[in-house]
Amino acid sequence: MLELRPNCENCDCDLPASSVDALICSFECTFCRSCAESILALRCPNCGGELVKRPIRPAEKLERFPASSKRVLKA
Repeated sequence: MLELRPNCENCDCDLPASSVDALICSFECTFCRSCAESILALRCPNCGGELVKRPIRPAEKLERFPASSKRVLKA
């Protein structure tokens, strides 16, 4: 199950579980659309993988399977 990390690892902006602007790689590194497109050229700086739209977990499932609250920020 995806962690649904709460922030962009580049600029630290909030990316709630319902965000349509969250992009992830296959390792779940998470970035906002702005950083992914304008700075990262849709490539993960950690693994080199493609950044794609993160799925949105249905609201009724978030109660039982909540999004992560652990923020990750790359130096």
